[in-house]
Amino acid sequence: MIPFRPTRSPHRSRAALRRRLAFGFTMIELMVVVGVIAVLALLAAPSISDRIVRDQIVEASKLIEFAKPPIQVSWTTLATMPVDNDAAGLPPATSIVNNVVSSVAIESGAIQVTFGNRANAALRGKILSFRPGVVEASPIVPITWVCGHASPPVPMNARGLDKTSVPDRYLPLNCRAAAPGP
Repeated sequence: MIPFRPTRSPHRSRAALRRRLAFGFTMIELMVVVGVIAVLALLAAPSISDRIVRDQIVEASKLIEFAKPPIQVSWTTLATMPVDNDAAGLPPATSIVNNVVSSVAIESGAIQVTFGNRANAALRGKILSFRPGVVEASPIVPITWVCGHASPPVPMNARGLDKTSVPDRYLPLNCRAAAPGP
């Protein structure tokens, strides 16, 4: 024989359900949601700051465009590189500035960009080099600009010193040293 169990009234279960829905979320449920959002924000924060630094490097690289033609002319006509800003016909290094750059210096043909002013703290005081890649036997061949630790294409040679002190993680891919092959 099956024992008798009184059934609940359908009206009671509906009333209990309505009361439960009227209260909303419990405190524990809300804390779990806040915890998940906090973890996601912590994961995203470093990538956002790295992106800001990379954008500032791109902004700085646009500033040097006006310094390239005098170097190209010097190489094409004299087969030499200007030793400094004055020899390239450019203003003093500390006069070439923008929001993130405190100076742009020409040193033996290489363009040395020093970060400052409103640059991110990770860049302030650091240098990014742009070296002219040339074909020694053929000055008529246009210069290829080599950024940072990158190597010039074969058969070109990079002129000037690579004084890049910006950490590799912030450098654009074309400014990093090539990984050794297999």
